[in-house]
Amino acid sequence: MSEEITAITPQKGNPHRLNISLDGTYAFSLDRMSAAWLKLGQNLSASEIEDLKARDEIEVAFNRASHFLSFRARSETEMLSYLSDKGFSETVSENVINRLKEERLLGDHRFAQDWIDNRVSFRPRSQLQLRHELRQKGLQENIIEDALQKANLDDIELATVAGKKLIKRYTNLGWQDFRRKMAAALARRGFSYETSHTVTKQLWDETHTDTQA
Repeated sequence: MSEEITAITPQKGNPHRLNISLDGTYAFSLDRMSAAWLKLGQNLSASEIEDLKARDEIEVAFNRASHFLSFRARSETEMLSYLSDKGFSETVSENVINRLKEERLLGDHRFAQDWIDNRVSFRPRSQLQLRHELRQKGLQENIIEDALQKANLDDIELATVAGKKLIKRYTNLGWQDFRRKMAAALARRGFSYETSHTVTKQLWDETHTDTQA
């Protein structure tokens, strides 16, 4: 048994979606992309209606995922969790994630590299801390290891950059307070005791002519 499309009208609150009426009664709404091939007077079978609804759900999920990505890059685990929280099924979520990967909008290898590059540029921290953060994002160990190797990082260099970003806070402190606060700040960024204190002494020597032991 088929039903005839008797009306296709834009939604008042969302012009990107169309209300579809069958046999004179509102039946469901569709994204414009999903409804592109529909026309008045067209007959739809029950299976065609279900297929339209299924494809529309994927389109809605894809649009939500794209919006989620507009704020910052996401890992595949983050995306799967987001779509699940929005009520989409595992099948729909996997379909969307595969589509995003095909369009090169999502991918854990790229995410790991972008995450490390961003941290190194703006908020340097130790390789240990970077590894921990990427694990929290759901990335697999082999992807994390590959990204860290490609980045070719050195903790002394990272700690030095981090310290130089912090040093203005401690410029007027004496050696003892400078050493305590700078080393603690570097430790919070995951640097080891040895690295934190080595870099702290190095930064003190670079900015003070009267070094104190």
